[in-house]
Amino acid sequence: MKDDFFKYQAQTTPFPLAMEVAKASGSYIYDTSGKAYLDFVAGVSACSIGHCHPAVVQAIKNQADLYLHVMVYGEYIQKPAIELTKLLAKHLPYPLEKTYLTNSGTEAIEGAIKLARRVTNRSEIIAANKAYHGNTMGSLSLMGYEERKQAFRPLVPNIRFIEFNNETDLLKITNKTAGVILETIQGGAGFIQPKNGYLTKVKQRCKEVGALLILDEIQPGIGRTGKLFGFENYEVIPDIVVTGKGLGGGLPVGAFTASAAHMNMLTENPMLGHITTFGGNSVIAAACLATLRTIINTNLMSAALQKEALFRKYLKHALIKEVRGIGLMLIIMLPTSQNALDLVMKCKEKGLILFFLLFEKRAVRITPPLTISEEEIKIGCDIILSTLDEL
Repeated sequence: MKDDFFKYQAQTTPFPLAMEVAKASGSYIYDTSGKAYLDFVAGVSACSIGHCHPAVVQAIKNQADLYLHVMVYGEYIQKPAIELTKLLAKHLPYPLEKTYLTNSGTEAIEGAIKLARRVTNRSEIIAANKAYHGNTMGSLSLMGYEERKQAFRPLVPNIRFIEFNNETDLLKITNKTAGVILETIQGGAGFIQPKNGYLTKVKQRCKEVGALLILDEIQPGIGRTGKLFGFENYEVIPDIVVTGKGLGGGLPVGAFTASAAHMNMLTENPMLGHITTFGGNSVIAAACLATLRTIINTNLMSAALQKEALFRKYLKHALIKEVRGIGLMLIIMLPTSQNALDLVMKCKEKGLILFFLLFEKRAVRITPPLTISEEEIKIGCDIILSTLDEL
């Protein structure tokens, strides 16, 4: 199977981890030899309630018995999508009440950019340096990291960049700006949280000049930070919020949510202002609904903060310069990028899955399922510490 993997499936790096997966359950992935790997990554924050959660699997099976894809987005009334968007509206602050479901987070970002331009009748979009919002052409244009973009230029024009947490840069937001898009917590840059009311100040500046604030919650959203949405930790309400990853419970999804008045502008002048064939797919919406209900109706969000405290308690070592993040969106900062690479690879050999960040090469990601147990946290941390001893 490994030979076929390299021969027939397109690769994104010259050195994929290439684990041959047989099955996954809860906090563990099993390879074809039967070896178990404790998963501290959760598909890069996507498997929010663990692998093959019974509620998600049952929801998929139930819906698969009824119907799969029946029509392009928005034409037919399908119960799973209606219930999902209604539940999101119930748990989002006003006026965030209308959701457009997409196939992925990056597609939702594309929709949010288009909506900001449509609402304001402006073209300039402002993003943050070292942002990551996806890899389609529009999302890639928002990435303030030239090494990743240069091979694909020309990209979308009228994109400007500011430094995250730099209040002086807010003056770059003007009456020419359609929208400011920020990750609520910068992911690829090193899990950088907003400081000193930064997001509130960005929102105020947007109001002053008539721009929209778009917050990318694809990583921090859906319970990972101890709140259903990361922005709830920072006393700000965006004009558009984008979600994905953890909403799907292991299936591909994205969504962007705004006020009804704004979202309705995609229905005319022109019609089909945003369109997708498979967005809102019934099986995926059913999985999302089961995931969201599980997170909302249990103590997983409050437990995320308790589990953060455990990680901080256990992860003390001379090579760990900092544990950064909130809830179960954490990284450990090491002295060098080589330390980070060695830790990830050696822990994999010992049955623990860790992963890297896009831009901050000294960091190692710890974003396990919200359902991870305290015992599993201790087991994984012991592996990390013993491996750091070897380094």
